[in-house]
Amino acid sequence: MEFPRGTINEITIDSKALGEKMDVLVYLPANFSPLYKYSLLIAQDGRDYFQLGRIGRLADELLYERDIENIIIAGIPYKNVKDRRRKYHPDGDQQDSYTRFLSHELVPLLDSEFPTYHMGSTRALIGDSLAATVSLITALQYPHTFGKVLLQSPYVDEKVLNGVTAFSEPQFLDIYHVIGTKETEVKTTSGEISDFLTPNRQLSDLLKSRSFPYFYEEFEGDHTWKHWQPDLKRALKKMF
Repeated sequence: MEFPRGTINEITIDSKALGEKMDVLVYLPANFSPLYKYSLLIAQDGRDYFQLGRIGRLADELLYERDIENIIIAGIPYKNVKDRRRKYHPDGDQQDSYTRFLSHELVPLLDSEFPTYHMGSTRALIGDSLAATVSLITALQYPHTFGKVLLQSPYVDEKVLNGVTAFSEPQFLDIYHVIGTKETEVKTTSGEISDFLTPNRQLSDLLKSRSFPYFYEEFEGDHTWKHWQPDLKRALKKMF
């Protein structure tokens, strides 16, 4: 069945935090109207979420079926693998600047351009792998800006675990988290082979012990869009 199609437009932001121009893909629903209010989902690996995740098509379907609330999706593409690591990795030299860009530049711009709710509880971040990592770190730093985070197979290290441990307001952050049972030998962009499953289980135990509003599931599969794409429908329905 064909659903009414939303539109995806590209805007460019001159980021002071990063000192560079940032492209942002913005999905607006088919029935978009300034008379309605919209929740906001911001995707790292933005082009991947639209092309491989088909998140715009999925939103069209879920909105048509009234399975989710009105939503605007902003996707931020990365320029190349090196750029992605600099902005997303816990040790990346631009990670602090990138989280500041999300909170202090992108959100105010989207709030001024579109009829959003202007509340943390109606804003979410989503990402896969390192893109999930930076989404979680950003939400931990700015819980009153971002009240939800959707994690698909995040990279987890000591910095991430320490950030969760130090976080003082778990009641403000609703978390969706999935990891594949075959993610024990993931080839990372730096060429190393890493076990993602074990640290994700540590993260899950920690989140459960801290009483975050939290959903966790392990899927049968590896570290690829073949598994993240089908998971997106449930993720959006649960969080929106």
